[in-house]
Amino acid sequence: MQLNQPIPDFSLPDQNGQVHRLSDYPGKVTIVNFWSAECPWSERADQALLAICNQHPNQVALLPVASNGNESDALINEAILQRGLSFVLRDSGCGLADLWQAQTTPHAFVIDPSGLLRYQGAVDDVTFRKRTPERFYVKEAVEALLEKRLPPLQEAPPYGCTIVRF
Repeated sequence: MQLNQPIPDFSLPDQNGQVHRLSDYPGKVTIVNFWSAECPWSERADQALLAICNQHPNQVALLPVASNGNESDALINEAILQRGLSFVLRDSGCGLADLWQAQTTPHAFVIDPSGLLRYQGAVDDVTFRKRTPERFYVKEAVEALLEKRLPPLQEAPPYGCTIVRF
């Protein structure tokens, strides 16, 4: 996916089989986050991303995408309940992860209300040596877009657990 270019629509089922499309969220800032039930980095990111959505409930949508081939339905459902998520989209076969070149969980993509990709990469500035974030890149991107500005940073290398592809 190219920054500042339109994101093609996609559809994926959630854990209950209900199909969600990117186009189901028109006029909202949409966060597509490649997600894992087992990855501690992904679990920490869920808290930050849910806080953003709760702060702007009618303006921001979160689409967590589970692409790991080794995570069972039971494991995913348990993580959804524990983390307070409404749903997680199932990317069986990693089709969306491959198309978007997602490598880790988390790996966030922030799409503006008109459907343009405005940020992609890490949720925040944590590194293996710096465990406490000082900047929340996704939050900065969302707030900028809600104020009709471009994000101050449009790309940061993602970190976390590698997506397991079969």
